[in-house]
Amino acid sequence: MTVSVMIVDDHPIWRDGVARDLTEHGFEVRATASDGAAATRIARAVRPDVVLMDLNLGSTSGVEATRTITGELPDTRVLVLSASGEHDDVLQAVKAGASGYLVKSASVDELVDAVRRTAEGDPVFTAGLAGMVLGEYRRMADAPAPGEPPPQLTDRETDVLRLVAKGLTARQIADRLVISHRTVENHVQSTLRKLQLHNRVELARYAIEHGLDRES
Repeated sequence: MTVSVMIVDDHPIWRDGVARDLTEHGFEVRATASDGAAATRIARAVRPDVVLMDLNLGSTSGVEATRTITGELPDTRVLVLSASGEHDDVLQAVKAGASGYLVKSASVDELVDAVRRTAEGDPVFTAGLAGMVLGEYRRMADAPAPGEPPPQLTDRETDVLRLVAKGLTARQIADRLVISHRTVENHVQSTLRKLQLHNRVELARYAIEHGLDRES
């Protein structure tokens, strides 16, 4: 299926360039927006699979727009594409519901791969940023003592959860556990429902807070 995308950036030349690159790689660029307020309004109308979101957008920030879009449109994922790789910017975006964070120095191939993976539900970060985010979640956890997995999860669901927390993609998890990609997705969706979580970033945080990321 073709992945639909909305691009939010206040620089028209950059915005148009990203739209052209994604269109050339088979994505459907469903809409663009130049500010956060327009982004939330347009996203409600076009309901893209992925929103590429800049952070510096004027009166309504990209963080605010991300929070609104992910809150109102659970089937739409937000991938931040920003010039900033600052600690606070990354954490605020993730806490607002972003599925990933890519800096604008990324190559076209990296961007294309990141959008595809985001559409598939993978948390995607520029190299180095994922460790920072997961490290912050670990620091925030009150007492992440290793323990038994929650009783409502099966052993296989717990195996998948541990690998999600380690940053593996669904395909990498399938290879590691010698199961199909579809089976991994089924376990992820089942775990999300059981734990009442929304995406894999929240799954990773849950695993870290319960010490599951340190299990072998």
